[in-house]
Amino acid sequence: MGLLSDRVAVVTGASRGIGKGIALALADEGATVYVTGRTVSPGSHPLPGTVGETAAEVDRRGGRGIAVQVDHGDDDQVAALFEQVEREQGRLDILVNNAFSLPEDLTEPNPFWEKPLSNWEMVDVGVRSNFVAAWHAARLMVPRRAGLIVAISGYVGVTYTYGVVFGTCKSAVDRMARDMAVELKPHNIASISLWQGLTFTERAERNISLNPAMKEQLVTNPTIGCSPEFPGRVIAALVQDTDLMRHSGGTFITAELAQEYGVTDLDGKVIPSLRAQRGAPLWSPV
Repeated sequence: MGLLSDRVAVVTGASRGIGKGIALALADEGATVYVTGRTVSPGSHPLPGTVGETAAEVDRRGGRGIAVQVDHGDDDQVAALFEQVEREQGRLDILVNNAFSLPEDLTEPNPFWEKPLSNWEMVDVGVRSNFVAAWHAARLMVPRRAGLIVAISGYVGVTYTYGVVFGTCKSAVDRMARDMAVELKPHNIASISLWQGLTFTERAERNISLNPAMKEQLVTNPTIGCSPEFPGRVIAALVQDTDLMRHSGGTFITAELAQEYGVTDLDGKVIPSLRAQRGAPLWSPV
């Protein structure tokens, strides 16, 4: 039995990438993980991965994976997800808000006025979607006076990276996590934001292979990158912390929390903090 065998998690945007990595890291500790995303058919997305494939891997890793097709821009689908969690489990312990609508031109250097207005979709699925999922999650967590809500963010919250809308979204996510913590504190529920640096997702590896010059840039230098499971290993440590509330409301560099908890990446690598190079979080615990 894993240390989280009695815990229930929802990880949004987990067909692939960071969401998939987090789901698998929680599975290693035996958690039940609801894996959400839009992709259900292999080959229907330019990148590999489906919710079903992630859920099956969760099972293989020792957890219990439950795949749910969800468009996090559709409030009715999100409501149905949490109704399913309540009906099947009667509880929710962890929500990881990872779903984010990344446009294909995100890493292109064009200024905002030369990119399509549709890039605003990052606000819809990336900011608003976080709030909607947390709204539902809180209604399950508050009666039990326990739970953890995690937002996946990054150094872009304070440092220009890739574009105007991207930075706006991540700054908003950090502040939202902090203010949720203020209102959740009396109910013993923690809300935090985690800053990821370069993560070797399917998208990141594709982009670097197509543009080798990215390897020379601080933001995308492979020497500082981590696996998609690294943040999940940190989240698993947070969930097991009996004094978790001391962190609530804070924005944390994942690499620094990892060092606090003695967490390394899959290969034993200590992931470096880029605080000195890319900036420090604005929000401390409440």
